[in-house]
Amino acid sequence: MFQVDIIEQCKQNNRKAQLQLYNQYCDGMYIVAKRFLKDAADAEDVVQEAFIKAFTKLHQYKAEVTFGAWLKRIVVNKCIDFLKAKKHHLVELDAGSLKVVDAYDDDKWLVEDTMTLNDVKLAINALPDKYQYVVMLYLIEGYDHQEISEILDISEVASRTQLSRGKVKLQKLLTRNKNGTRH
Repeated sequence: MFQVDIIEQCKQNNRKAQLQLYNQYCDGMYIVAKRFLKDAADAEDVVQEAFIKAFTKLHQYKAEVTFGAWLKRIVVNKCIDFLKAKKHHLVELDAGSLKVVDAYDDDKWLVEDTMTLNDVKLAINALPDKYQYVVMLYLIEGYDHQEISEILDISEVASRTQLSRGKVKLQKLLTRNKNGTRH
């Protein structure tokens, strides 16, 4: 069955098609949620809520993007909502303290060959939340600054600034890890 057919059947409340769509995307969406929430049970709950919302709002899906991308955005937004509800407030930056970030710098995300993917993930998890979310959305999830600003309800300038500062902190963490001076 083609993706478009499955989605059309889901719009008609066909439970078999909904289960098929759920089975196709649940593992990938769980991985996305787990990157944000760390706790497996919380990630599972958020994924369930995201699918419920997706199925109730499926009539709004216009196939301008892939279904997976549309669903992923719902999952990310649900994760952010969950974190906000748990009082993990994203720190607002005063617009006066923001600087314009050099766009050429955004492409330099190279790490030493000796670094493992696990080293990078641990370093990202060690970042302060205000940097961690922007770095994850940009680097891992592939969102641009306009999308990040909408998801986190911050300005694009704040997104660029937090990414820049997060990148500097991430590089320091990875350098410390490499040199063995980190406890």
